[in-house]
Amino acid sequence: MSNASQVSLFPAWEWMQKYQTQYLLGDITAGIIVTSLLIPQSMAYALLAGLPPQVGLYASIFPAIAYPLLGTSKVLAVGPVAVSSLMVASAIAPLASQGTAEYLTLALTIAFLVGAIATVMGILRMGFLVNFLSHSVISGFISGALIIVIVSQINHLLGLEVPATTSFIETVWITCALMPHLNSVTSILGLISVVILFYFNQPLVNHLKQIGWNEAQILPIAKGAPLLVVILGTCITFSLRLDQTAGVEIVGTIPAGLSGLTMPIFDRETWQVLLTAALAIALVSFMEGFAGGQAIASKNKEKIDPNQELIAFGIANIGAAFSGGYPVTGAVSRSMVSFAAGANTGLASVITGLLVIVTVVFFTSWFYFLPQACLAAIIITAVYKLIDLNTFRRMWNYDKLEALVWLTTFIAVLLWNAQTGIVLGAITALLVHLYRSSLLPMEVIKQNDSELLYNYFHDEIFASPRVLAIRAEASFNFTNIRYLENFLKDAVSDCPDLTSICLVCNAVHLIDFSALESLENLVIEFRAVGINLYFLDMKEQVMDKLKRVGFVDLVGDRFSVSNALTMQNLAEEVSQFTPVTILQSQE
Repeated sequence: MSNASQVSLFPAWEWMQKYQTQYLLGDITAGIIVTSLLIPQSMAYALLAGLPPQVGLYASIFPAIAYPLLGTSKVLAVGPVAVSSLMVASAIAPLASQGTAEYLTLALTIAFLVGAIATVMGILRMGFLVNFLSHSVISGFISGALIIVIVSQINHLLGLEVPATTSFIETVWITCALMPHLNSVTSILGLISVVILFYFNQPLVNHLKQIGWNEAQILPIAKGAPLLVVILGTCITFSLRLDQTAGVEIVGTIPAGLSGLTMPIFDRETWQVLLTAALAIALVSFMEGFAGGQAIASKNKEKIDPNQELIAFGIANIGAAFSGGYPVTGAVSRSMVSFAAGANTGLASVITGLLVIVTVVFFTSWFYFLPQACLAAIIITAVYKLIDLNTFRRMWNYDKLEALVWLTTFIAVLLWNAQTGIVLGAITALLVHLYRSSLLPMEVIKQNDSELLYNYFHDEIFASPRVLAIRAEASFNFTNIRYLENFLKDAVSDCPDLTSICLVCNAVHLIDFSALESLENLVIEFRAVGINLYFLDMKEQVMDKLKRVGFVDLVGDRFSVSNALTMQNLAEEVSQFTPVTILQSQE
Protein backbone atom coordinates (compact mmCIF):
# COMPACT_ATOMS: atom_id res chain seq x y z
CA MET A 1 0.00 0.00 0.00
CA SER A 2 1.35 3.42 -0.97
CA ASN A 3 2.01 6.14 1.57
CA ALA A 4 -0.78 8.25 0.03
CA SER A 5 -3.25 5.38 0.46
CA GLN A 6 -2.20 4.91 4.05
CA VAL A 7 -2.83 8.59 4.78
CA SER A 8 -6.20 8.40 3.03
CA LEU A 9 -7.43 5.34 4.97
CA PHE A 10 -5.59 6.10 8.18
CA PRO A 11 -5.12 9.89 8.51
CA ALA A 12 -3.33 9.50 11.86
CA TRP A 13 -0.40 8.03 9.94
CA GLU A 14 0.54 11.54 8.84
CA TRP A 15 0.77 13.12 12.29
CA MET A 16 2.34 9.98 13.75
CA GLN A 17 5.17 10.10 11.23
CA LYS A 18 5.77 13.79 11.83
CA TYR A 19 5.32 13.75 15.60
CA GLN A 20 7.84 15.87 17.50
CA THR A 21 8.76 15.78 21.18
CA GLN A 22 7.74 19.41 21.64
CA TYR A 23 4.16 18.42 20.82
CA LEU A 24 3.93 16.11 23.84
CA LEU A 25 3.45 18.67 26.59
CA GLY A 26 0.58 20.38 24.77
CA ASP A 27 -1.12 17.05 24.00
CA ILE A 28 -0.84 15.84 27.60
CA THR A 29 -2.09 19.16 28.99
CA ALA A 30 -5.04 19.25 26.58
CA GLY A 31 -5.87 15.61 27.28
CA ILE A 32 -6.01 16.19 31.03
CA ILE A 33 -8.05 19.41 30.80
CA VAL A 34 -10.57 17.93 28.37
CA THR A 35 -10.92 14.87 30.60
CA SER A 36 -11.76 17.07 33.58
CA LEU A 37 -14.50 18.66 31.46
CA LEU A 38 -15.65 15.46 29.76
CA ILE A 39 -16.22 13.27 32.83
CA PRO A 40 -18.94 15.41 34.46
CA GLN A 41 -20.45 16.38 31.11
CA SER A 42 -20.62 12.80 29.84
CA MET A 43 -22.43 11.62 32.97
CA ALA A 44 -24.81 14.58 32.77
CA TYR A 45 -25.57 14.01 29.08
CA ALA A 46 -26.21 10.32 29.70
CA LEU A 47 -28.83 11.24 32.30
CA LEU A 48 -30.28 13.67 29.75
CA ALA A 49 -30.59 10.75 27.32
CA GLY A 50 -32.42 8.77 30.01
CA LEU A 51 -29.44 6.47 30.56
CA PRO A 52 -27.34 5.62 33.63
CA PRO A 53 -24.38 8.00 34.11
CA GLN A 54 -21.80 5.29 33.47
CA VAL A 55 -23.09 4.95 29.90
CA GLY A 56 -21.84 8.49 29.25
CA LEU A 57 -18.41 7.44 30.54
CA TYR A 58 -18.40 4.32 28.35
CA ALA A 59 -19.34 6.47 25.34
CA SER A 60 -16.30 8.64 26.04
CA ILE A 61 -13.70 5.89 25.72
CA PHE A 62 -13.68 4.11 22.36
CA PRO A 63 -14.80 7.16 20.32
CA ALA A 64 -12.12 9.35 21.92
CA ILE A 65 -9.44 6.82 20.95
CA ALA A 66 -10.79 5.77 17.54
CA TYR A 67 -11.67 9.17 16.08
CA PRO A 68 -8.13 10.68 16.06
CA LEU A 69 -6.89 7.59 14.22
CA LEU A 70 -9.48 7.91 11.44
CA GLY A 71 -10.57 11.58 11.45
CA THR A 72 -8.96 14.46 9.61
CA SER A 73 -9.12 16.97 12.47
CA LYS A 74 -6.14 16.81 14.82
CA VAL A 75 -7.89 18.29 17.85
CA LEU A 76 -11.61 17.47 17.57
CA ALA A 77 -12.94 16.02 20.85
CA VAL A 78 -15.52 13.29 20.20
CA GLY A 79 -18.00 12.11 22.81
CA PRO A 80 -21.54 12.63 24.12
CA VAL A 81 -23.20 15.98 23.42
CA ALA A 82 -26.46 17.56 24.54
CA VAL A 83 -28.39 17.66 21.26
CA SER A 84 -27.86 14.03 20.25
CA SER A 85 -28.56 12.96 23.85
CA LEU A 86 -31.92 14.71 23.69
CA MET A 87 -32.65 13.12 20.30
CA VAL A 88 -31.86 9.68 21.71
CA ALA A 89 -34.27 10.24 24.60
CA SER A 90 -36.94 11.54 22.21
CA ALA A 91 -36.59 8.47 19.99
CA ILE A 92 -36.54 5.80 22.70
CA ALA A 93 -38.96 7.21 25.30
CA PRO A 94 -42.11 6.07 23.41
CA LEU A 95 -40.65 2.55 23.04
CA ALA A 96 -39.31 1.66 26.49
CA SER A 97 -39.18 2.91 30.08
CA GLN A 98 -36.07 4.62 31.37
CA GLY A 99 -33.89 2.48 33.59
CA THR A 100 -34.83 -0.78 31.88
CA ALA A 101 -32.49 -3.11 30.01
CA GLU A 102 -34.64 -2.64 26.90
CA TYR A 103 -34.08 1.13 26.98
CA LEU A 104 -30.30 0.68 27.14
CA THR A 105 -30.34 -1.89 24.34
CA LEU A 106 -32.32 0.46 22.11
CA ALA A 107 -29.74 3.20 22.80
CA LEU A 108 -26.97 0.80 21.75
CA THR A 109 -28.94 -0.03 18.61
CA ILE A 110 -29.39 3.63 17.68
CA ALA A 111 -25.63 4.16 18.13
CA PHE A 112 -24.98 1.23 15.79
CA LEU A 113 -27.43 2.49 13.17
CA VAL A 114 -26.02 6.02 13.37
CA GLY A 115 -22.54 4.61 12.89
CA ALA A 116 -23.57 2.37 10.01
CA ILE A 117 -25.38 5.22 8.22
CA ALA A 118 -22.42 7.60 8.62
CA THR A 119 -19.89 4.97 7.52
CA VAL A 120 -21.83 4.01 4.40
CA MET A 121 -22.32 7.68 3.50
CA GLY A 122 -18.59 8.27 3.89
CA ILE A 123 -17.63 5.24 1.77
CA LEU A 124 -20.05 6.36 -0.95
CA ARG A 125 -18.61 9.88 -0.67
CA MET A 126 -21.96 11.39 0.19
CA GLY A 127 -20.64 14.12 2.47
CA PHE A 128 -22.15 16.68 0.11
CA LEU A 129 -25.65 15.64 1.24
CA VAL A 130 -25.31 17.60 4.46
CA ASN A 131 -25.40 20.74 2.32
CA PHE A 132 -29.13 20.11 1.94
CA LEU A 133 -29.62 20.99 5.61
CA SER A 134 -29.42 24.77 5.51
CA HIS A 135 -27.94 26.86 8.29
CA SER A 136 -31.39 28.17 9.17
CA VAL A 137 -32.67 24.61 9.74
CA ILE A 138 -29.67 23.57 11.85
CA SER A 139 -29.68 26.78 13.90
CA GLY A 140 -33.43 26.65 14.54
CA PHE A 141 -33.26 22.96 15.40
CA ILE A 142 -30.36 23.29 17.83
CA SER A 143 -31.88 26.35 19.51
CA GLY A 144 -35.22 24.61 20.03
CA ALA A 145 -33.57 21.40 21.21
CA LEU A 146 -31.38 23.22 23.72
CA ILE A 147 -34.36 25.05 25.22
CA ILE A 148 -35.96 21.64 25.78
CA VAL A 149 -32.68 20.47 27.36
CA ILE A 150 -32.68 23.39 29.79
CA VAL A 151 -36.34 22.94 30.75
CA SER A 152 -35.81 19.21 31.25
CA GLN A 153 -33.05 19.91 33.79
CA ILE A 154 -34.98 22.38 35.96
CA ASN A 155 -36.60 19.55 37.92
CA HIS A 156 -33.15 18.13 38.80
CA LEU A 157 -31.78 21.58 39.53
CA LEU A 158 -34.56 22.49 41.96
CA GLY A 159 -35.52 19.06 43.28
CA LEU A 160 -38.94 18.90 41.63
CA GLU A 161 -40.74 15.63 40.91
CA VAL A 162 -41.82 16.35 37.34
CA PRO A 163 -43.28 13.26 35.62
CA ALA A 164 -41.94 12.33 32.22
CA THR A 165 -44.01 13.70 29.34
CA THR A 166 -43.68 13.78 25.57
CA SER A 167 -44.88 17.39 25.35
CA PHE A 168 -42.63 20.39 25.95
CA ILE A 169 -45.63 22.61 26.73
CA GLU A 170 -46.97 20.10 29.24
CA THR A 171 -43.55 19.83 30.88
CA VAL A 172 -43.32 23.61 31.24
CA TRP A 173 -46.86 23.76 32.67
CA ILE A 174 -46.25 20.99 35.23
CA THR A 175 -42.86 22.45 36.20
CA CYS A 176 -44.39 25.85 36.88
CA ALA A 177 -47.24 24.28 38.87
CA LEU A 178 -44.78 22.35 41.06
CA MET A 179 -42.53 25.33 41.84
CA PRO A 180 -44.02 25.82 45.34
CA HIS A 181 -42.94 22.25 46.17
CA LEU A 182 -39.26 22.55 45.26
CA ASN A 183 -36.61 20.99 47.49
CA SER A 184 -34.88 23.93 49.16
CA VAL A 185 -31.60 22.11 49.86
CA THR A 186 -31.41 20.73 46.30
CA SER A 187 -32.21 24.19 44.96
CA ILE A 188 -29.40 25.75 46.98
CA LEU A 189 -26.90 23.15 45.75
CA GLY A 190 -28.08 23.60 42.15
CA LEU A 191 -28.09 27.38 42.17
CA ILE A 192 -24.69 27.58 43.89
CA SER A 193 -23.36 25.27 41.19
CA VAL A 194 -24.79 27.54 38.50
CA VAL A 195 -23.21 30.61 40.14
CA ILE A 196 -19.80 28.91 40.32
CA LEU A 197 -19.98 27.80 36.69
CA PHE A 198 -21.06 31.25 35.50
CA TYR A 199 -18.37 32.96 37.57
CA PHE A 200 -15.61 30.71 36.27
CA ASN A 201 -16.87 31.09 32.71
CA GLN A 202 -16.15 34.80 32.25
CA PRO A 203 -15.92 37.06 35.36
CA LEU A 204 -13.03 35.05 36.84
CA VAL A 205 -11.30 34.97 33.44
CA ASN A 206 -11.56 38.75 33.17
CA HIS A 207 -10.26 39.20 36.73
CA LEU A 208 -7.27 36.93 36.13
CA LYS A 209 -6.44 38.77 32.92
CA GLN A 210 -6.52 42.07 34.78
CA ILE A 211 -3.91 40.85 37.26
CA GLY A 212 -1.63 39.69 34.47
CA TRP A 213 -2.34 35.98 34.01
CA ASN A 214 -1.90 34.61 30.48
CA GLU A 215 -4.24 32.27 28.58
CA ALA A 216 -2.21 29.15 29.38
CA GLN A 217 -2.51 29.84 33.12
CA ILE A 218 -6.19 30.77 33.01
CA LEU A 219 -7.50 27.88 30.90
CA PRO A 220 -7.07 24.98 33.39
CA ILE A 221 -8.77 26.99 36.12
CA ALA A 222 -11.62 28.33 33.98
CA LYS A 223 -12.39 24.98 32.38
CA GLY A 224 -12.00 23.07 35.61
CA ALA A 225 -15.21 24.57 36.99
CA PRO A 226 -17.42 21.52 36.19
CA LEU A 227 -14.99 19.23 37.98
CA LEU A 228 -14.88 21.63 40.93
CA VAL A 229 -18.70 21.63 41.11
CA VAL A 230 -18.70 17.83 41.07
CA ILE A 231 -16.12 17.61 43.85
CA LEU A 232 -17.76 20.25 46.07
CA GLY A 233 -21.27 18.87 45.55
CA THR A 234 -20.15 15.33 46.30
CA CYS A 235 -18.19 16.31 49.42
CA ILE A 236 -21.01 18.44 50.85
CA THR A 237 -23.64 15.78 50.19
CA PHE A 238 -21.46 13.03 51.65
CA SER A 239 -20.41 14.97 54.76
CA LEU A 240 -23.96 16.08 55.63
CA ARG A 241 -25.70 12.94 54.28
CA LEU A 242 -28.04 15.23 52.36
CA ASP A 243 -29.48 12.31 50.40
CA GLN A 244 -30.95 10.95 53.65
CA THR A 245 -31.58 14.11 55.67
CA ALA A 246 -32.81 16.46 52.94
CA GLY A 247 -33.95 14.17 50.12
CA VAL A 248 -31.24 15.35 47.71
CA GLU A 249 -31.23 13.14 44.61
CA ILE A 250 -27.80 11.60 44.00
CA VAL A 251 -26.23 9.60 41.17
CA GLY A 252 -25.86 6.50 43.32
CA THR A 253 -23.86 3.41 42.51
CA ILE A 254 -21.82 3.50 39.32
CA PRO A 255 -20.41 0.08 38.39
CA ALA A 256 -16.63 -0.05 38.48
CA GLY A 257 -14.74 -1.30 35.44
CA LEU A 258 -15.39 -1.27 31.72
CA SER A 259 -18.72 -2.36 30.35
CA GLY A 260 -17.45 -5.31 28.39
CA LEU A 261 -18.86 -6.26 25.00
CA THR A 262 -22.42 -5.07 24.47
CA MET A 263 -24.69 -6.06 21.60
CA PRO A 264 -27.22 -3.89 19.79
CA ILE A 265 -30.41 -5.44 18.45
CA PHE A 266 -30.13 -7.01 15.00
CA ASP A 267 -33.81 -7.19 14.23
CA ARG A 268 -35.42 -5.86 11.09
CA GLU A 269 -38.57 -4.56 12.78
CA THR A 270 -36.57 -2.72 15.46
CA TRP A 271 -34.34 -1.18 12.82
CA GLN A 272 -37.36 0.03 10.86
CA VAL A 273 -38.76 1.72 13.98
CA LEU A 274 -35.45 3.42 14.82
CA LEU A 275 -34.19 4.18 11.32
CA THR A 276 -35.75 7.63 10.93
CA ALA A 277 -34.43 8.77 14.31
CA ALA A 278 -31.01 7.26 13.57
CA LEU A 279 -30.83 9.05 10.22
CA ALA A 280 -31.74 12.38 11.84
CA ILE A 281 -29.18 11.88 14.62
CA ALA A 282 -26.51 10.89 12.09
CA LEU A 283 -27.05 14.01 9.97
CA VAL A 284 -27.34 16.44 12.88
CA SER A 285 -24.40 14.90 14.74
CA PHE A 286 -22.24 15.06 11.66
CA MET A 287 -23.19 18.68 11.00
CA GLU A 288 -22.36 19.61 14.60
CA GLY A 289 -19.07 17.72 14.67
CA PHE A 290 -17.99 18.76 11.18
CA ALA A 291 -18.72 22.41 11.95
CA GLY A 292 -16.52 22.21 15.05
CA GLY A 293 -13.74 20.55 13.10
CA GLN A 294 -13.92 23.16 10.35
CA ALA A 295 -13.83 26.04 12.82
CA ILE A 296 -10.62 24.75 14.38
CA ALA A 297 -9.11 23.70 11.05
CA SER A 298 -9.48 27.27 9.77
CA LYS A 299 -7.38 28.47 12.70
CA ASN A 300 -4.67 25.89 11.94
CA LYS A 301 -4.91 26.37 8.15
CA GLU A 302 -5.84 22.71 7.76
CA LYS A 303 -8.38 20.96 5.57
CA ILE A 304 -11.20 18.72 6.80
CA ASP A 305 -12.43 15.96 4.49
CA PRO A 306 -16.20 15.50 5.00
CA ASN A 307 -16.26 11.96 3.62
CA GLN A 308 -13.42 10.78 5.85
CA GLU A 309 -15.11 12.53 8.79
CA LEU A 310 -18.28 10.54 8.11
CA ILE A 311 -16.26 7.32 8.24
CA ALA A 312 -14.51 8.39 11.45
CA PHE A 313 -17.77 9.38 13.15
CA GLY A 314 -19.36 6.16 11.89
CA ILE A 315 -16.67 3.89 13.32
CA ALA A 316 -16.72 5.88 16.59
CA ASN A 317 -20.47 5.27 16.95
CA ILE A 318 -20.27 1.60 15.99
CA GLY A 319 -17.52 1.19 18.60
CA ALA A 320 -19.68 2.98 21.16
CA ALA A 321 -22.53 0.54 20.43
CA PHE A 322 -20.32 -2.47 21.21
CA SER A 323 -18.66 -0.89 24.27
CA GLY A 324 -21.73 0.16 26.25
CA GLY A 325 -22.12 3.70 24.91
CA TYR A 326 -24.64 5.64 22.86
CA PRO A 327 -24.44 8.10 19.90
CA VAL A 328 -21.51 10.54 19.95
CA THR A 329 -20.10 13.31 17.80
CA GLY A 330 -17.56 16.10 17.89
CA ALA A 331 -18.24 18.45 20.79
CA VAL A 332 -17.59 22.04 19.73
CA SER A 333 -16.99 23.41 23.23
CA ARG A 334 -14.62 20.62 24.32
CA SER A 335 -12.80 20.81 20.99
CA MET A 336 -12.19 24.53 21.43
CA VAL A 337 -10.92 23.83 24.95
CA SER A 338 -8.57 21.18 23.55
CA PHE A 339 -7.28 23.60 20.93
CA ALA A 340 -6.82 26.41 23.46
CA ALA A 341 -5.07 24.03 25.88
CA GLY A 342 -2.37 23.39 23.30
CA ALA A 343 -3.40 20.13 21.62
CA ASN A 344 -1.18 19.52 18.60
CA THR A 345 -2.29 16.09 17.40
CA GLY A 346 -4.86 13.37 17.96
CA LEU A 347 -2.72 12.04 20.81
CA ALA A 348 -4.53 14.54 23.09
CA SER A 349 -7.84 12.76 22.41
CA VAL A 350 -6.24 9.33 22.92
CA ILE A 351 -4.93 10.52 26.31
CA THR A 352 -8.45 11.67 27.20
CA GLY A 353 -9.85 8.24 26.37
CA LEU A 354 -7.17 6.51 28.46
CA LEU A 355 -7.82 8.80 31.43
CA VAL A 356 -11.55 8.02 31.26
CA ILE A 357 -10.64 4.32 31.40
CA VAL A 358 -8.63 4.97 34.55
CA THR A 359 -11.59 6.84 36.03
CA VAL A 360 -14.07 4.09 35.17
CA VAL A 361 -11.84 1.35 36.56
CA PHE A 362 -10.71 3.01 39.80
CA PHE A 363 -12.79 6.07 40.71
CA THR A 364 -16.47 5.50 39.94
CA SER A 365 -17.24 4.97 43.63
CA TRP A 366 -16.26 8.59 44.22
CA PHE A 367 -19.36 9.73 42.32
CA TYR A 368 -21.88 7.91 44.51
CA PHE A 369 -22.89 11.04 46.44
CA LEU A 370 -22.75 13.35 43.43
CA PRO A 371 -26.02 15.40 43.43
CA GLN A 372 -27.95 15.34 40.18
CA ALA A 373 -28.55 19.06 40.75
CA CYS A 374 -24.84 19.63 40.06
CA LEU A 375 -25.04 17.67 36.82
CA ALA A 376 -28.14 19.67 35.82
CA ALA A 377 -26.23 22.90 36.48
CA ILE A 378 -23.37 21.64 34.29
CA ILE A 379 -25.77 20.89 31.43
CA ILE A 380 -27.59 24.22 31.66
CA THR A 381 -24.44 26.34 31.74
CA ALA A 382 -22.86 24.28 28.94
CA VAL A 383 -25.73 24.66 26.48
CA TYR A 384 -27.39 28.01 27.12
CA LYS A 385 -24.73 29.88 25.12
CA LEU A 386 -25.45 27.73 22.07
CA ILE A 387 -29.07 28.93 21.77
CA ASP A 388 -28.74 30.98 18.61
CA LEU A 389 -31.42 33.67 18.82
CA ASN A 390 -29.03 36.23 17.39
CA THR A 391 -28.96 34.32 14.10
CA PHE A 392 -32.76 34.52 13.94
CA ARG A 393 -32.65 38.30 14.49
CA ARG A 394 -30.09 38.72 11.72
CA MET A 395 -32.11 36.50 9.40
CA TRP A 396 -35.25 38.52 10.10
CA ASN A 397 -33.46 41.73 9.18
CA TYR A 398 -31.77 40.18 6.15
CA ASP A 399 -34.23 37.67 4.69
CA LYS A 400 -37.71 37.03 6.06
CA LEU A 401 -38.04 33.69 4.25
CA GLU A 402 -34.85 32.34 5.85
CA ALA A 403 -36.19 33.53 9.19
CA LEU A 404 -39.42 31.66 8.46
CA VAL A 405 -37.46 28.42 7.96
CA TRP A 406 -35.63 29.00 11.27
CA LEU A 407 -38.90 29.76 13.10
CA THR A 408 -40.72 26.76 11.61
CA THR A 409 -37.95 24.40 12.70
CA PHE A 410 -37.71 25.99 16.15
CA ILE A 411 -41.45 25.84 16.86
CA ALA A 412 -41.81 22.30 15.47
CA VAL A 413 -39.07 21.05 17.79
CA LEU A 414 -40.82 22.60 20.79
CA LEU A 415 -44.33 21.48 19.87
CA TRP A 416 -43.54 17.96 18.69
CA ASN A 417 -40.04 16.48 18.90
CA ALA A 418 -36.53 16.78 17.54
CA GLN A 419 -37.03 14.47 14.55
CA THR A 420 -40.28 16.14 13.47
CA GLY A 421 -38.67 19.55 13.84
CA ILE A 422 -35.75 18.82 11.57
CA VAL A 423 -37.97 17.14 8.96
CA LEU A 424 -40.44 20.04 8.86
CA GLY A 425 -37.55 22.50 8.79
CA ALA A 426 -35.93 20.72 5.84
CA ILE A 427 -39.27 20.59 3.98
CA THR A 428 -39.86 24.30 4.61
CA ALA A 429 -36.36 25.14 3.39
CA LEU A 430 -36.99 23.09 0.24
CA LEU A 431 -40.30 24.85 -0.40
CA VAL A 432 -38.62 28.25 0.04
CA HIS A 433 -35.92 27.19 -2.41
CA LEU A 434 -38.51 26.03 -4.97
CA TYR A 435 -40.46 29.26 -4.54
CA ARG A 436 -37.35 31.34 -5.14
CA SER A 437 -36.40 29.19 -8.12
CA SER A 438 -39.78 29.91 -9.66
CA LEU A 439 -39.12 33.66 -9.51
CA LEU A 440 -36.69 34.62 -12.25
CA PRO A 441 -34.66 37.59 -10.97
CA MET A 442 -34.52 40.33 -13.62
CA GLU A 443 -33.27 43.86 -14.05
CA VAL A 444 -35.61 46.19 -15.89
CA ILE A 445 -34.81 49.78 -16.89
CA LYS A 446 -37.68 52.20 -16.52
CA GLN A 447 -38.28 55.92 -16.79
CA ASN A 448 -41.79 57.13 -15.99
CA ASP A 449 -44.14 55.08 -18.20
CA SER A 450 -41.56 54.37 -20.90
CA GLU A 451 -39.72 51.08 -21.29
CA LEU A 452 -36.00 51.46 -21.86
CA LEU A 453 -33.38 49.50 -23.74
CA TYR A 454 -29.94 49.43 -22.18
CA ASN A 455 -26.57 48.04 -23.04
CA TYR A 456 -25.31 45.81 -20.22
CA PHE A 457 -21.79 47.13 -20.68
CA HIS A 458 -23.13 50.68 -20.19
CA ASP A 459 -21.63 51.98 -23.44
CA GLU A 460 -24.95 53.44 -24.41
CA ILE A 461 -28.49 53.43 -23.04
CA PHE A 462 -31.57 54.15 -25.14
CA ALA A 463 -35.15 55.02 -24.25
CA SER A 464 -38.33 54.26 -26.16
CA PRO A 465 -41.95 53.37 -25.32
CA ARG A 466 -41.72 50.72 -28.06
CA VAL A 467 -38.90 48.69 -26.45
CA LEU A 468 -38.78 46.58 -23.28
CA ALA A 469 -35.29 45.58 -22.14
CA ILE A 470 -34.66 42.97 -19.45
CA ARG A 471 -31.50 41.40 -18.11
CA ALA A 472 -32.12 37.87 -16.84
CA GLU A 473 -30.15 37.20 -13.64
CA ALA A 474 -30.39 33.39 -13.70
CA SER A 475 -30.55 30.44 -16.05
CA PHE A 476 -33.86 29.49 -17.66
CA ASN A 477 -35.39 26.26 -16.38
CA PHE A 478 -38.72 24.56 -15.82
CA THR A 479 -39.17 26.23 -12.42
CA ASN A 480 -38.87 29.85 -13.55
CA ILE A 481 -39.78 29.96 -17.23
CA ARG A 482 -43.49 30.40 -16.45
CA TYR A 483 -42.61 33.47 -14.41
CA LEU A 484 -40.80 34.95 -17.43
CA GLU A 485 -43.67 34.07 -19.73
CA ASN A 486 -46.25 35.72 -17.51
CA PHE A 487 -44.08 38.80 -17.03
CA LEU A 488 -43.58 39.31 -20.76
CA LYS A 489 -47.24 38.69 -21.62
CA ASP A 490 -48.33 41.17 -18.94
CA ALA A 491 -45.89 43.70 -20.38
CA VAL A 492 -47.32 43.25 -23.86
CA SER A 493 -50.84 43.77 -22.50
CA ASP A 494 -49.84 46.88 -20.55
CA CYS A 495 -47.78 48.47 -23.36
CA PRO A 496 -49.82 48.54 -26.62
CA ASP A 497 -47.03 50.38 -28.51
CA LEU A 498 -44.45 47.69 -27.72
CA THR A 499 -42.67 46.36 -30.82
CA SER A 500 -39.47 44.87 -29.39
CA ILE A 501 -38.50 42.84 -26.32
CA CYS A 502 -34.80 42.52 -25.58
CA LEU A 503 -33.48 39.78 -23.23
CA VAL A 504 -29.88 40.33 -22.11
CA CYS A 505 -28.67 36.81 -21.36
CA ASN A 506 -25.09 37.18 -20.17
CA ALA A 507 -26.06 35.61 -16.83
CA VAL A 508 -27.82 32.64 -18.46
CA HIS A 509 -25.57 29.57 -18.21
CA LEU A 510 -28.19 26.95 -18.99
CA ILE A 511 -31.54 26.65 -20.75
CA ASP A 512 -33.25 23.33 -20.04
CA PHE A 513 -35.55 21.69 -22.57
CA SER A 514 -38.78 22.84 -20.91
CA ALA A 515 -37.55 26.43 -21.01
CA LEU A 516 -36.41 26.01 -24.63
CA GLU A 517 -39.88 24.97 -25.76
CA SER A 518 -41.45 27.87 -23.89
CA LEU A 519 -39.05 30.35 -25.51
CA GLU A 520 -39.82 28.92 -28.95
CA ASN A 521 -43.53 29.41 -28.32
CA LEU A 522 -42.93 32.99 -27.15
CA VAL A 523 -40.91 33.85 -30.26
CA ILE A 524 -43.66 32.51 -32.53
CA GLU A 525 -46.52 34.00 -30.51
CA PHE A 526 -44.97 37.50 -30.28
CA ARG A 527 -43.94 37.49 -33.94
CA ALA A 528 -47.56 36.83 -34.87
CA VAL A 529 -48.61 40.08 -33.20
CA GLY A 530 -45.70 42.13 -34.60
CA ILE A 531 -43.35 41.98 -31.61
CA ASN A 532 -39.71 40.94 -32.11
CA LEU A 533 -37.96 39.00 -29.32
CA TYR A 534 -34.21 39.66 -29.08
CA PHE A 535 -31.58 37.58 -27.27
CA LEU A 536 -28.44 39.60 -26.53
CA ASP A 537 -25.07 38.61 -25.14
CA MET A 538 -25.79 34.88 -25.02
CA LYS A 539 -23.07 32.57 -23.70
CA GLU A 540 -21.32 30.79 -26.55
CA GLN A 541 -21.68 27.33 -24.95
CA VAL A 542 -25.42 27.94 -24.58
CA MET A 543 -25.72 29.26 -28.13
CA ASP A 544 -23.92 26.18 -29.51
CA LYS A 545 -26.58 23.93 -27.98
CA LEU A 546 -29.39 26.15 -29.27
CA LYS A 547 -27.96 26.03 -32.80
CA ARG A 548 -28.16 22.22 -32.80
CA VAL A 549 -31.94 22.28 -32.30
CA GLY A 550 -32.70 25.14 -34.73
CA PHE A 551 -33.58 27.78 -32.14
CA VAL A 552 -30.99 30.25 -33.49
CA ASP A 553 -32.41 29.85 -37.00
CA LEU A 554 -35.90 30.50 -35.64
CA VAL A 555 -34.84 33.77 -33.99
CA GLY A 556 -32.61 34.85 -36.90
CA ASP A 557 -30.43 37.96 -36.73
CA ARG A 558 -32.06 38.98 -33.48
CA PHE A 559 -29.88 36.43 -31.65
CA SER A 560 -26.30 37.29 -30.80
CA VAL A 561 -23.40 36.64 -28.46
CA SER A 562 -22.62 40.36 -28.64
CA ASN A 563 -24.73 43.32 -27.59
CA ALA A 564 -23.29 45.64 -30.22
CA LEU A 565 -24.47 43.86 -33.39
CA THR A 566 -28.00 43.34 -32.16
CA MET A 567 -28.17 46.89 -30.83
CA GLN A 568 -27.51 48.20 -34.33
CA ASN A 569 -30.37 46.13 -35.74
CA LEU A 570 -32.66 47.13 -32.92
CA ALA A 571 -31.80 50.82 -33.30
CA GLU A 572 -33.46 50.83 -36.69
CA GLU A 573 -36.79 50.03 -35.03
CA VAL A 574 -36.56 52.83 -32.45
CA SER A 575 -37.46 56.30 -33.61
CA GLN A 576 -36.00 58.37 -30.76
CA PHE A 577 -33.24 57.70 -28.25
CA THR A 578 -32.90 59.52 -24.93
CA PRO A 579 -29.88 58.82 -22.64
CA VAL A 580 -30.98 57.69 -19.16
CA THR A 581 -29.28 56.27 -16.09
CA ILE A 582 -32.11 54.83 -13.97
CA LEU A 583 -31.97 51.09 -13.15
CA GLN A 584 -34.63 49.34 -11.09
CA SER A 585 -34.44 45.72 -9.84
CA GLN A 586 -37.46 43.47 -9.89
CA GLU A 587 -37.98 39.94 -8.64
